[in-house]
Amino acid sequence: MYIENTGIENIVADLSVIDEIMMKHDLVRAGQWDYERVTYDKKYVIKEGTYYLRVFGYTTDGDVDTRDAMMILKKPVIGKHYYPHGVEYGEGEHFPETLIKDCNATLKLVNEALLPYNTKK
Repeated sequence: MYIENTGIENIVADLSVIDEIMMKHDLVRAGQWDYERVTYDKKYVIKEGTYYLRVFGYTTDGDVDTRDAMMILKKPVIGKHYYPHGVEYGEGEHFPETLIKDCNATLKLVNEALLPYNTKK
């Protein structure tokens, strides 16, 4: 499920700044990156299942491996994990209201923290 109107989509900022701000809000990059893309996850384990708030980013110039990249953030999504298949984002999935509320609150805080560093005018 895409989360609309967060303000995060299309923010452009330095990878190091994004990493630091995301980590402060429990969005972890860990090993989820390649040379041009990153994924930040916040994991929720609740009675209805395991869910992930995901924020994707990519660079058109730079290299994630060397930490020398300006990243462009994409629209956040919420997905439900199904073992052993992986995470499903489909509109047919049920996402508890408390989960959506927490995800929106997290994204609002991340957006506020990133705005001073946004190089896209």
